[in-house]
Amino acid sequence: MHALGIVTGPTVEPDTVLEPLLDQLEDRGRVGVVRKGEMAPDRTVYEIGDEGWSARGSGLDAEDALSSLAETHDAALIVGFPQADVPQMAVGETELDEPAVAFSDPGAVEPRTAIEAMEGCEPIETLESLVATVKASPRAELSGAIATFTGQVRAKETVDDEPTESLTFEKYDEVAAERMGEIEEELTDWDGVHEVAMHHKVGRIERGNDIVFVVVLAGHRGQAFKAVEAGINRLKEAVPIFKKETTVEAEFWRHEREP
Repeated sequence: MHALGIVTGPTVEPDTVLEPLLDQLEDRGRVGVVRKGEMAPDRTVYEIGDEGWSARGSGLDAEDALSSLAETHDAALIVGFPQADVPQMAVGETELDEPAVAFSDPGAVEPRTAIEAMEGCEPIETLESLVATVKASPRAELSGAIATFTGQVRAKETVDDEPTESLTFEKYDEVAAERMGEIEEELTDWDGVHEVAMHHKVGRIERGNDIVFVVVLAGHRGQAFKAVEAGINRLKEAVPIFKKETTVEAEFWRHEREP
């Protein structure tokens, strides 16, 4: 799922920007919207009707909302969250330093240009969205197992180490995508393996947060386990991804310290 942030100036009504983008995007698939609200509920409530549903609750931030949408949506527009880690579109006078695309007023907005900026950036993938992808395989009826691997930012290698605060990942997008696609195809040729999906995040990732996912749909659990282990091993060996580690005392690229 690709996402685009919308940040407007004080004289711009967000809906005048949102609606033209929705009109363009809804031809491409299912679109979700995340926007600020003023509710302060004391409990979680779902309201379900014949035509749809609504929900309210506490403890959900913008990133959580986008992750939830990623499982079932093709695109998302997030309104009024300038700090969200998605490409941002600025309309009017805003405080965004480096928006992906900017327009002087709602009348100047070019939806296609904004959508191109959105689709040119890293998509949002989660473990759940990749599981949904492999479950949608035409060979799913032959499967009896889904195996997954999730890599996360480790705080320490040993108890005496300096704690890691974050890791920052960079990759050559086209090369990385090509290599991961090749790995997925190779593993899908294995006996009993029906579908493979993988994703590696880029940018700064705080300790404890997810970095990489590998998901395998297979006929039996043994086939799935072997393929998911091979998948992460091959990804680490063959995909050009560079890692910078930030500890409480230093910052360094890992490949410069590793033999």
